[in-house]
Amino acid sequence: MNKKAPAGNLSRPNPLPGCPMAAAFAAIGGKWKLTLLYWLAHGETHFAGLRRRGAPITPKVLAEQLRELEADGLVERVVTGPVPAPVIYRLTPYGTSVLPVVEGVRVWGEAHLRRTGGETALDPAMGCAGTVA
Repeated sequence: MNKKAPAGNLSRPNPLPGCPMAAAFAAIGGKWKLTLLYWLAHGETHFAGLRRRGAPITPKVLAEQLRELEADGLVERVVTGPVPAPVIYRLTPYGTSVLPVVEGVRVWGEAHLRRTGGETALDPAMGCAGTVA
């Protein structure tokens, strides 16, 4: 599986051909992808906005994760003008189809935090407490 898929490449190989779970994890697995999809479900934003919101994510990892989400057709990158104009990221219509999964994981994570006595987000912008519509 090529994790450094170039932008616009809408088909990445499934690591276990014929396995839907492997296909799903290839598209949305990873440390930050579900969180990025959650944030983008609440509105489009530019790269710097995602960086501020996801302070522990390095710019390199953020760019890689966004590139992979774009390569899988879940996120759209919109150039707003000539360089150095900001680039806007937003969910594609196909990307919105994964939101029930994102919400299910968020609800399960909330219950898991309560069960294990996990920490809550100090900064509400970093938290994922709101539901995904």
